[in-house]
Amino acid sequence: MTSSPIRLAINGASGRMGQALLSLLRDERRFELAHAVVSPGSAHDGEPVWLGQALRHARDWSRAPALDVVIDFSGPAGLAATLDHCLAHGIPLVTGTTGLDAQLQARLDAAGSRVALLRAANFSLGVALLTRLLREAAAALPDWDLEIVEAHHGRKQDAPSGTALALGQAAAAARDSTLEDAAVYSREGHTGARVPGSIGFAVIRGGDIVGEHQALLIGSGERLELGHRATDRAIFARGALQAAQWLVGRAAGHWRLEDVLASPR
Repeated sequence: MTSSPIRLAINGASGRMGQALLSLLRDERRFELAHAVVSPGSAHDGEPVWLGQALRHARDWSRAPALDVVIDFSGPAGLAATLDHCLAHGIPLVTGTTGLDAQLQARLDAAGSRVALLRAANFSLGVALLTRLLREAAAALPDWDLEIVEAHHGRKQDAPSGTALALGQAAAAARDSTLEDAAVYSREGHTGARVPGSIGFAVIRGGDIVGEHQALLIGSGERLELGHRATDRAIFARGALQAAQWLVGRAAGHWRLEDVLASPR
């Protein structure tokens, strides 16, 4: 790790994740917040980032200083602009932005040859470890049935969650399959016997559940349960900061949050 603070920029600074990151950075000594971007027209444009901080929210990257790493939790358009800036200046990028179209996805795929990129559907370090454990278990127990159950607050718009799908993808790949071939997203009526090798998903929505994910590997006479329960949204911001610190100085390429666990600093 560098001896001086890491010069960090955040895109999506006024969003839920951006605000969580800013809250943590108030007490962080590893980082210096050098640039904070909000969407054009945002009510926060030009406002101080926080009380006592000279830095103000910016609408774009035109006046960004030299940076060591960028964290992006914005939207597709915001991420595209961030990617332009990172590629132009060789800056590592950590992103959890979702809803990407095929064109932006292709740009990110290609960008890995020029800068270090770390993308994740979920920045919980516990979920990263759960993914690793599930991958190993699915490969070691290829004939066991696999069900993934996830629960979130009642306001969540998508189902299954991106994290549940990522868990399913990891398990399917470990069994030399794909989620497209293995996934079963609903069961109703007379469904017939379970298809061998399928991966079932169940969804719970209600209250203020932050996020819970459980993988059930079910054999004859026994069951293995792997799970993670989030009780504080700050864990995702902490994981993103950990990823940003880890990514500084890494070679160009596509990195995973599991890589951060494999070789922590």
